[in-house]
Amino acid sequence: MRGSDARGAFDEIQEKTPDASGVSYEQGTVGGVPGVWCHPQNPRPGVAILYLHGGAYVQGSAHAYRHLAGQVAVRTSVSTFVADYRLAPEHPFPAALDDAKAAYRGLVKQGTQKIAIVGDSAGGGLALVLLAIAQSDALARGSVAPSAAVVMSPWTDLALTGLSLQDHADDDPLLTREVLSMASASYLNGHEPNDPLVSPLYGSFTDLPSIQIHVGTSEVLLDDTRRYAKRAHAEEVDVTAHVWEGMTHVFPGNVGTLNAAEAALGMIATFLKSKTNP
Repeated sequence: MRGSDARGAFDEIQEKTPDASGVSYEQGTVGGVPGVWCHPQNPRPGVAILYLHGGAYVQGSAHAYRHLAGQVAVRTSVSTFVADYRLAPEHPFPAALDDAKAAYRGLVKQGTQKIAIVGDSAGGGLALVLLAIAQSDALARGSVAPSAAVVMSPWTDLALTGLSLQDHADDDPLLTREVLSMASASYLNGHEPNDPLVSPLYGSFTDLPSIQIHVGTSEVLLDDTRRYAKRAHAEEVDVTAHVWEGMTHVFPGNVGTLNAAEAALGMIATFLKSKTNP
């Protein structure tokens, strides 16, 4: 996790998530944003999931995350588009957000009637930012409102004020405050980290749809979930944060290895199906 130089190695790790049986993958473009479609057998019509991948805004790709997104797609019977949003430092804020918005609006233009937003790590934070924007657009312009959001180990505070960054530093084998600080600086490029458009912890929670969060106790971003969920709950958002004892960052990607990963994916699927049914 040391910046853009490690993109190849990072993608190799992400591709170790097992391929989901029966899912086909297709390169595509939605709203002008390239990415990968994950199609389960007999997908439900009129429904789509927009998946925003992790990588601290400097790493990750739709191709590398297709297997994790495919695991969600097969369990929900919903075609899932993994957006290849632009990365820093070549493309700092607001490039990633602009691409996420364009992909969502592209799904709407295609006639998609129900859209759920899913993301992990930085993509989880980006998903929560997009959730608020898409909900606001729906209220103001009559667009399609997001049906729900699921985020795994979301990065909600690029100002890095969570106590778990220090308290859980010895428990996290993947992330450090130093790595996150470098990534944050690369993405922000001088922009204010407390801006709700980069840190959803500081944003509006008005009228947000249902949100499900999964996070482990052995990760430095634990408080990014706890604090976001606490704020959302105080604003009467239907939010549920599942805190998994001993699990590390984005542990559902370890499906096939960890029982907790299988259990979490099952909970994610049940939640998303309940929110996207006709």
